[in-house]
Amino acid sequence: MSQANPIRLFVTHSWEGSDDYLRVFEYLESARNFFYRNYSTPDKRPTGDKEAVREDLRRQIAPVEAIIALSSLFDTHADLLTFQLLFAKAGNKPVVLLKPFGAAREVPKAILDLADEVVEWDERALVDAVRRQARHEETTRWDTIEFKLE
Repeated sequence: MSQANPIRLFVTHSWEGSDDYLRVFEYLESARNFFYRNYSTPDKRPTGDKEAVREDLRRQIAPVEAIIALSSLFDTHADLLTFQLLFAKAGNKPVVLLKPFGAAREVPKAILDLADEVVEWDERALVDAVRRQARHEETTRWDTIEFKLE
């Protein structure tokens, strides 16, 4: 992964404003040496029927290497989120599922079963999961803890 060869990502959406959607990009942008291209187009809602909406989602998902799924979408748009994840799995695209932000509730089994990896809302965990799933890169980072002996 480099600036010349960024990871191609799709983040699940429902063409409505979402704090979780924006938060994903805050996390990705704050990661050092992490380059990606977003194929999601939540600001360009397709016109037409349900099939036109699905075809637009297929177009967005087809070229990507990994999907970041927002489990919070299940509460309001369960069918739309399920379609996005099923299409991703049909195309052998790995899915990184983010647990609900700031809530201590369980992820619904219907979408949990479609995820390749489930992560908390943590910048490092999200970036590492995307690298593992999209490019099979193992990130062997270590935390350093400093302490004083007295």
